[in-house]
Amino acid sequence: MIKNIKGRSRQSNSPLGMIAILLTGAFVAFLSNTLLNIALPSIMEDFQIESPSTVQWLTTAYMLINGIMIPSTAFLIQRFSVRHLFLTAVGLFTAGTILGGFAFSFPMLLAGRMIQASGAAIMMPLLMNVMLTSFPVEKRGSAMGMFGLVMIFAPAIGPTLSGWIIGRYHWSMLFHIIWPIALLVLVLAFFKLKDKKERIAINLDVLSIVLSSIGFGGILYGFSAAGDLQKGGWNNAEVYITLFIGAIALLYFILRQFKLKQPMLNFQVYRYPMFALASVISVAVNMAMFSAMLLMPIYLQMIRGITPLDSGLLMLPGAIVMGIMSPITGKLFDKFGAKILALTGLSITIVTTYFFSQLTLETSYNTLILMYTFRMFGMSMVMMPIMTNGLNQLPPSYMPHGTAMNSTLSQVSGAIGTALLVTIMSNRTKIHIETMMESALSKLPAKPTAEELQTLTQEISAKGTVEGINDSFLVSAGIIVLALLLAMFIKRAKPSADITSDQTPMVQKA
Repeated sequence: MIKNIKGRSRQSNSPLGMIAILLTGAFVAFLSNTLLNIALPSIMEDFQIESPSTVQWLTTAYMLINGIMIPSTAFLIQRFSVRHLFLTAVGLFTAGTILGGFAFSFPMLLAGRMIQASGAAIMMPLLMNVMLTSFPVEKRGSAMGMFGLVMIFAPAIGPTLSGWIIGRYHWSMLFHIIWPIALLVLVLAFFKLKDKKERIAINLDVLSIVLSSIGFGGILYGFSAAGDLQKGGWNNAEVYITLFIGAIALLYFILRQFKLKQPMLNFQVYRYPMFALASVISVAVNMAMFSAMLLMPIYLQMIRGITPLDSGLLMLPGAIVMGIMSPITGKLFDKFGAKILALTGLSITIVTTYFFSQLTLETSYNTLILMYTFRMFGMSMVMMPIMTNGLNQLPPSYMPHGTAMNSTLSQVSGAIGTALLVTIMSNRTKIHIETMMESALSKLPAKPTAEELQTLTQEISAKGTVEGINDSFLVSAGIIVLALLLAMFIKRAKPSADITSDQTPMVQKA
């Protein structure tokens, strides 16, 4: 990966120097993904924004840009060198972070956030591709364990770090602690990354870009809007319109890729059974993972009145466990394969998720920490081994398409999971509140006063919401059971032969 450039710059044959720089850049990019969530109320107050759905665009737009950009990374990885791509990605991310830190209006902050996302979207598939191509199959588990440390640990500590900073400083500090690190990574990358690759004659199909943007963007926006209760959730016509347009555009996009000699995103990767199986399991786990990320803050802060900082601290041990386990899981994967790790991890996740479906208004803080930490321990054994095993079956020329596909599915499944769980929670909460209220009123000896009715309504509302959250966790546990059943069919994957003469070549050397 790292070679002598014109015989003048002597580099080590080891890719570790390059990977260290890439990992650092990816860490701050992934960290920024969840860093802003707890700061949204402060931003609303600062810019005098009345609607939560407006400020939520800081999160929604970030996800949309990722969903639109990631499918094109397969083309970018083939067309450009790691050096050029990484410098562009970090440059965009740094510029967006600086703009966000000095934003004096909400549109300026939103613009900074979207520029941030355009850089971050390139980093994840790029880093994953470098990891897979820089190490032999028997060592990929350990390498991907380090990638997992960045991909999972960075977003996991985001809420804790954000809660601590917001409690002491202005929300803009969330950007000001990131951009100096990103700038340092940019400078190091400029001087240290010296990779060289053959020029590949591959042209980007403009119509594919348009269809991909409308397709993935429409689906992501539709499911995100469905999860926005302020706008009516699934009762909002905008949800169905954007989902329909997105689905039609995506179908046309997929059909077009099969006709192109140089597809932007090659769906032939699904001819490989272990990759296809890994994709389905990853989608199920991603959807379920959002149950704790989404429902826990609602339960802790809105129902139990726990501060954002204490909510973040509750999740910190789980994040630390995931950080410790990622490299260990990678080594275990190299030794035992993905199946035993996935079955063990998913079993632990099912049990702990079921316990989360039994929450009450009196569940202790320490019990929540323990359950959440064990849940993260289970999750740490699942995502990276399954993903790595699936990618291991792909031939080298399909690798950029496999990594781009995984990253895209992560975004889409996250949006679908969020919408599904919020819908279940809100609908079941409404049913529980109505049932509880009817039961409580029938047991009263006399008609309650206005004050008694208000107190009763508040108590039942809290209990009903907890029951709605419990139902959502129960569905989440059911999704993970499905992933467990599928994991029983995992086999240790070996790299397939590269494209044969009877297959359509994806790229042609200039």
